[in-house]
Amino acid sequence: MSTVLLVYAKGGPPLGHVLSRAAARAEVHLLALSALPATVAEPAGSLCASVVTPTDAEKADLVPLIVARAGAVGADAVLTFSEYAVVAVAEACEVLGLAGAGDAAALARDKRMMRHTWYRRGLPQPEFRPVTTESDLHAAAAALPVPMLLKAAWSAGSTAHQVIGSPQEAVAAWRRSREVMAESAQLGFAELHVPEADGHFVVEEIVTDDAAHWFDEPGWGDYVSVEGVVADGVFHPVCVSGRMPTVEPFTERAGITPAPLPADLQDRVVALAREAVDALGLRDCGTHTEIKLGAGGRMWLIETAARFGGAMTVPQIEEVFGLDLVGMLVDHLLGRPVTWPERVLGPEQARGAAGSLVVLAVDGRNEAWPDRRVWDFPLVQEAVVLSEGSTLSVVPESSLPDGCTVPVYDPAGGANTMAALCLLSAADARTVLRDLTTLVDALPVVLRPAVSAAPQPVPAPPQSEPVTRPRVRAVAQSEGAPA
Repeated sequence: MSTVLLVYAKGGPPLGHVLSRAAARAEVHLLALSALPATVAEPAGSLCASVVTPTDAEKADLVPLIVARAGAVGADAVLTFSEYAVVAVAEACEVLGLAGAGDAAALARDKRMMRHTWYRRGLPQPEFRPVTTESDLHAAAAALPVPMLLKAAWSAGSTAHQVIGSPQEAVAAWRRSREVMAESAQLGFAELHVPEADGHFVVEEIVTDDAAHWFDEPGWGDYVSVEGVVADGVFHPVCVSGRMPTVEPFTERAGITPAPLPADLQDRVVALAREAVDALGLRDCGTHTEIKLGAGGRMWLIETAARFGGAMTVPQIEEVFGLDLVGMLVDHLLGRPVTWPERVLGPEQARGAAGSLVVLAVDGRNEAWPDRRVWDFPLVQEAVVLSEGSTLSVVPESSLPDGCTVPVYDPAGGANTMAALCLLSAADARTVLRDLTTLVDALPVVLRPAVSAAPQPVPAPPQSEPVTRPRVRAVAQSEGAPA
């Protein structure tokens, strides 16, 4: 039986989903760079031939650690589904002579290099400036139109995003973004291989958005993602996922598979994604490319990742299209024949639709909840009325336990202040959108208020000061699925 070394870190598809699919194809050895979710620790022991958790000292030199562990277990393939371990695993595969994303993996992590690569190819994207110092930020703020977006070059899940409305706001934005990167690192949501990554930023223009040209009904966010894979250097698009509008500044609220785009518009989106992926020169890996949609059919590239989309994107694709992307990628990396879709799949090929909702303390009018609430999924399941035939479930490993207080939403913290991840399945994408909208509106009403006098469980995400602005405006440029 073939042997696979799976390198686990935070982010990516749920580990339980990944392990069950990978273990069905090969003997799996798990190298856990992050603590395993409590709900997965026990099944991991039965699904994996070994589970190794290295010390902090061992993790300081990540590529040799991965290479050594792969040699010890006789790995025929090494892979990861975490954004934060992509570069290290790609470099380890190069050393081992195994299939992997290749030496271009860093181009799909460092947003500065990614944007420079696309700029040289003439691909449409926001105007940008790389930033490593406060002086760089002042120069960028003077050169780019306001408002502009400051983002960490190696972040995920919309963390450390700051909208700069005037050059005078640059200093405060710089300080807050650096604080958030430090907080994220403490939580394990940070690049694991590049020590100086927390000091790399990029500032870019906020392009004009408009979803009306692209969708037949209101309510959709003005960006989509193209899910795919690169096999032997050839890009294979799988499907296009739609979004609900983001929460300020650009935190993703929900991803829906498939996106109900007309065929001609879907083809245009996929063609741009192909150019973006091809420009990066990736070799063997999953891909997740986000594209901003504008008026008159304009498009701008947001980012491409050298891994599958996070949150529930991969399980949604399996549910809707019957494709086990994890198992297919494992087979490919092991040199087995895999039949990828001949062309991108759309609503016509879908068996219903599915969407994942990131639970944030922001309501359907994009206003911060007026008070603290206690997360209680059974109560939500019982109280929220969905469309006939729709089903709602929670992803335990990506959610706070019932009884925990929902964190206050921090615009700079992005997905770090999520309370839970829910999956909704329905007859079609429009029904998913409608039901998720109902769910977002209902949460601050049906969840019980937190009692301040009683001891409260400490949730995993960091607590932050309440959002002081009375309204959190919905805007729609995303950094991706929650890490």
